[in-house]
Order: sequence, then structure tokens, then C-alpha cells
Amino acid sequence: MAVSEQIKILCIKLNISVSELARLYGSSPQAFSQKMKREKFTPAELKEIAKAAGCEYESSFILPTGDRVTD
Repeated sequence: MAVSEQIKILCIKLNISVSELARLYGSSPQAFSQKMKREKFTPAELKEIAKAAGCEYESSFILPTGDRVTD
């Protein structure tokens, strides 16, 4: 699933608009929308978006052994 779709689902589950999330994150809705269209979010930005939304974002590789490689 694309990151932009995940963000849209997050907003639905939090009952907020994407524009509201953008403002909470400290971005203009227009700039945030452009980043969503281009799928240009870094893992650090996704963590900041999650923090602004009051949740956590985790990105990692999970090896068959259960070990994780995270940023």
C-alpha cells in the first residue's frame, strides 16, 4: 500500500482531514498534498507526522529470525 493511502486511512481512523493533519505536522495543506502525490516522505518525516497525529510510526526490516533492522 502506498504511503499516501496509509496517511488517508490514518486520517479516517482519527476522524480528521488530511489538511488538518498537515497543519498539525506544521505544513501547509497544499505542500503536504504535493508530497502525498509524489510519495516523497522520508522515514523521519513519517515519524514526525505520526507524532503530530498522536501515534507512532515504525519502519523496519524483519528477518526470518525475528531480528529487526530499523532506522
